[in-house]
Amino acid sequence: MTIRTILVDDENLAIQGLKLRLEKFPDVEVIDTCSNGREAIRKIKTEKPDLVFLDIQMPGFDGFSVVKGVMEIEPPLFVFVTAYQEHAVRAFEANAVNYLMKPVEEDKLADTLARVRTRLVEKRSAEEAEKLKSVLAEVAPDAMDQMPEEPDASADRYEKLINIKDRGQIFRIDVDSIEHIEAAGDYMCIRTADNSLILRETMKDLERRLDPRVFQRVHRSTIVNLNQVRQVKPHTNGECFLVLDSGQQVKVSRSYRDVIARFVH
Repeated sequence: MTIRTILVDDENLAIQGLKLRLEKFPDVEVIDTCSNGREAIRKIKTEKPDLVFLDIQMPGFDGFSVVKGVMEIEPPLFVFVTAYQEHAVRAFEANAVNYLMKPVEEDKLADTLARVRTRLVEKRSAEEAEKLKSVLAEVAPDAMDQMPEEPDASADRYEKLINIKDRGQIFRIDVDSIEHIEAAGDYMCIRTADNSLILRETMKDLERRLDPRVFQRVHRSTIVNLNQVRQVKPHTNGECFLVLDSGQQVKVSRSYRDVIARFVH
C-alpha cells in the first residue's frame, strides 16, 4: 500500500525537512507540495491524496480552513504540523490523525504513520465490503439474506501496547494492565495497579486506539477498563462507584450510567 501524500507549509525549509524525514518510509510517496491554503485545497481536490501533512498558521487560508474547504469531497487523512501548542485541541476536534510539533521528531513521525496505515486499512476494507454488498444486492439479492455474519475482527486493529515517554524514560504498557485513565488538560494519566504514567495525548485520540468493548468512558474525564471492575456500589442521584481490582474506586456519572448495564444481567 502506497500512501500518496501532499505536504502543505508556507515555509519551504519546513517542507524540505519533512520531505527528507519521510524518505525513510518506503510506503510514503510525496506527490505534491503546497505553500498556501488556496493551493492546497485545489491540489487535494485534484490529486485526491491519502494523506496531507498540513501547517496550521499560514497567510490567508490557515490549516483549519483547508480542512473545511475539502469537506465537499471525501477528505484525506490530515496530520497537523505546527510550532504552536495552543492549536492542539482544535486539531483533534478536526479529527486529525495526529498533531506534530516542529521540528518533527522521527519517533513521533513513525508513530503517526503507523496510525495512518491503520486508518487507511480500515477505510479501504470498509469501502471494499460496501462495494461487494452493493453488487450482490443487484445480482443476487436472495443470497444477501442467506449470508452468515462474519466474526468480529475489529479488536485486531486496537493497540495491545502503548508506548509512554515519562520522566525521561519510555515505558511499554500492556493495555490489559491499565485500570483506568484520567484526563488532565492536554495530558492523560494512565493508571495501572502499581504505576501512574503521564501521556501527552487527548482523550478523544486515545479512545480511538483502545477497544471500546473493554475501555469505556464513565465520566467526562475518566475511562475505565471494564475487565478490572470487581464491584458496583450505588451512590446518590443515580451515580455509582466502580471498585477495581486494586481497590481503587472510580465514580460513574449519571451521563454514563448505561455502562453499568453491562454488569447487570
